[in-house]
Amino acid sequence: MLLCCMLWSLSGIVSRQLEQAASFEAAFWRSLVAAIAVGAWLALRRGSGLIRDLRQLGTAGLFSCLMWATMLTAFMIALLMTTVAKAMVVMAIEPMLTALLSRLVLGERIAARTWVAIVVAGVGLVWMVSDALGGDERYPHSAWGVLIASAVPLASACNLVVMKHSQARVDLMPALLVGASISALVTLPFARPFLATNTDLAWLGFLGVFQIALPGLLFIGAARYLSAAETGLLILLEVVFAPLWVWLGAGEPPTRATLLGGGLILAAMLANEWLASHGRPKPPRVAG
Repeated sequence: MLLCCMLWSLSGIVSRQLEQAASFEAAFWRSLVAAIAVGAWLALRRGSGLIRDLRQLGTAGLFSCLMWATMLTAFMIALLMTTVAKAMVVMAIEPMLTALLSRLVLGERIAARTWVAIVVAGVGLVWMVSDALGGDERYPHSAWGVLIASAVPLASACNLVVMKHSQARVDLMPALLVGASISALVTLPFARPFLATNTDLAWLGFLGVFQIALPGLLFIGAARYLSAAETGLLILLEVVFAPLWVWLGAGEPPTRATLLGGGLILAAMLANEWLASHGRPKPPRVAG
């Protein structure tokens, strides 16, 4: 999960390297490459069984497909309409949404340490939001970007809860393939005329493979071993590191409130995981 978050956090810095590709075109190429990469991987591993797996997705699988499509489409569009820091601030509400949904839908018990971490992270979020919605002449449609970005944590929280609820009965890895394909089809009409340069296509291809396909497959596997609330909290690493990479590599500095609030979020996440690791019983020693 940590590797997933580090790969996801590259989206902002890479998107700032684009020369001509606009929001919908960037979302189209990224999703298309991701669909091809995930499809190739699953076909290699499963062969003709992939067709059977796609047919057996069921209601939970189809819902997951729609959530993946929503996340992939909204996230890329939002990144090109507002600053990375503002988009990430909105995504920081995901742990709160995930914990609430997992409690209501799954009846999943949330550890006290996780609730405390969520509250502390919420304080960090409020701190960051204090100046995140201010105007910015570089991004005249920043408010719309923030609004579009809000679809990402909601869809992600719903997707996490669905995966935890159905992972024993439904193979959700093909859902990423279908979700990326839906995203590409939905954005295609709005992506034309294509203006992306060869450099843009190279960067978007990189995102499709290393920022969607690879971390997406790892994420689905890793989520089986963590509670929905813990998974949502770990995802906050992306929220902290994505603005940092853009600051260092693209000259888009976060505000003081973003830095301090992000630090508080990171501290809450690290404390929660440290307490969790020290609270788990050690495996018994085997004599012999």
